[in-house]
Amino acid sequence: MAMQADEIERLIRDAIPDADVTIRDLAGDGDHYAAHVVSPSFAGMTRVKQHKAVYDALGGRMGGELHALQLTTAVPN
Repeated sequence: MAMQADEIERLIRDAIPDADVTIRDLAGDGDHYAAHVVSPSFAGMTRVKQHKAVYDALGGRMGGELHALQLTTAVPN
């Protein structure tokens, strides 16, 4: 079963409460999403660690109910 955009957003916000999260359905199939996550908690973290924090928030759903996620992360300006 595919994940819904609001569930992806909720999981990320639960794990990273100060995050500004934008989710887009890339293919209209509920299976391929883009996520843009901006969080002050990413300050001082490498991009790899930022991405790991988001993937950890998804609790192992990548490759299962969430097939593809195009992820971008940033620290607020």
